[in-house]
Amino acid sequence: MTVYVHQTFEIKQDKFNEGIENIQQIKKYRNENYNHKVDILVPITGPDHTYSLISTYDGLAEMEIQNKRMYDDEEYLALIGDLFLEQIVQGSINTQIYRSMSEIKNDKQKGSKNN
Repeated sequence: MTVYVHQTFEIKQDKFNEGIENIQQIKKYRNENYNHKVDILVPITGPDHTYSLISTYDGLAEMEIQNKRMYDDEEYLALIGDLFLEQIVQGSINTQIYRSMSEIKNDKQKGSKNN
């Protein structure tokens, strides 16, 4: 079952260019080095400096494995350290985890008969 991790954060106005460059590096690094997909979501409406990363995993167990690998990776830690400590507003990170909904099977697929 697919798991989605949606993280929003506000980039500091005076660190905007560095923040955008950094999240693009994070996306590229994670997509090339880990078994999940990361996309950057940019605002169309709402607060202009609030951006999102959305990560897609094959399941909760895969998410845990990939997160352990990331937090054991010094190069990755340097990338997110800059973002967390220098380029985003403290306290602005919001993380939500979702899973995809299973398809509802009709009676024929379930094997039951209506008489």
